[in-house]
Amino acid sequence: MILGGWLAISPLAAYSASAQAQAEPLKVAAAPAAAAAQGSEAKSSATKSKQRPKSASEAKSGKRTKSKIAAKRAHKPVTRAARTTQRPTIGRALGLHSTPDKLDLRSSVALVSDSVTGEVLFEKNALAVLPIASITKLMTAMVVLDSQAPLGETVQITKDDVDTERGSRSRLRAGVRLSRSEMLQLALMSSENRAANALGRNHPQGLAAFVEAMNAKARSLGMHDSTFVEPTGLSSSNVSNARDLAKLVRAAANYPLIREFSTASELTVDTGYRQIAFHSTNRLVASDDWDIELQKTGYISEAGRCLVMQVLLEGRPTVMVLLDSVGRYSRFGDARRVRNWLEAGDRRAQPRTVS
Repeated sequence: MILGGWLAISPLAAYSASAQAQAEPLKVAAAPAAAAAQGSEAKSSATKSKQRPKSASEAKSGKRTKSKIAAKRAHKPVTRAARTTQRPTIGRALGLHSTPDKLDLRSSVALVSDSVTGEVLFEKNALAVLPIASITKLMTAMVVLDSQAPLGETVQITKDDVDTERGSRSRLRAGVRLSRSEMLQLALMSSENRAANALGRNHPQGLAAFVEAMNAKARSLGMHDSTFVEPTGLSSSNVSNARDLAKLVRAAANYPLIREFSTASELTVDTGYRQIAFHSTNRLVASDDWDIELQKTGYISEAGRCLVMQVLLEGRPTVMVLLDSVGRYSRFGDARRVRNWLEAGDRRAQPRTVS
């Protein structure tokens, strides 16, 4: 079976296998690091032993202190090594990060296109089908607005909206009641998972019908390599590719409320027990030198850091899709690299369109 030109070899299986392969050498590497730390500690202890004799109480106290320091130092290199044992993203497991590109992007997948004509200006691994994390919420927002459910109607967070799979945090406790409009803005602006799930659950026909509507909407937009199983993006089974996501961004940009809510910088809501201020997950929204018409960030471990935007560059609406970026801020750096390249006039557009 082929997905968007990429062999469907079960990305999750590749993800698991790659993680296991990477873990073994790290365990081996940790041992020399710990030994080196112990050797350093032994040398330091030998030097200190030449100092004046200490009383019994001083010696006892010093021994405890040295033991604590030695234990702390001995474990420090192992801790550093352990931090690198993070499971690779599916994109990395599939080798997508080895693909070179002239912009030296940190994202393994990218697509830049003219929002009006669909003309592709730049692409990298644009057909690779990967988890899309909270980019999902753009589709969620369109289905909510298409349902014409009253935006002023109160929606309540319940235990059914609490993420038990990943244990993601939220400041929206079960029992919080907000308007559908507020829930929608929190989902788009702050990527609030409980708000997104509550929106799907409160669909006029229920959550199952909501997810069905998400997939029907995807098909109507020509997103043939996309699948949605829930409205938050916490599931790695919500997948798409850059070509499909460019279509999603262009479609979502036709909804004034999605444009407004996704580009808002903050919103303060009354949760019933206190006022809480929420802010945008996209640091570029607050930047004066960006004219962002629509945006959405996303992250889960399988997907890496993701970002989609529609921005005005020299008056030209431009779609940017950046997936599986390494590092917390690198997707924003990649967006700037793309922008600098476009503004430099190096627009050798490729003879393809995202229609």
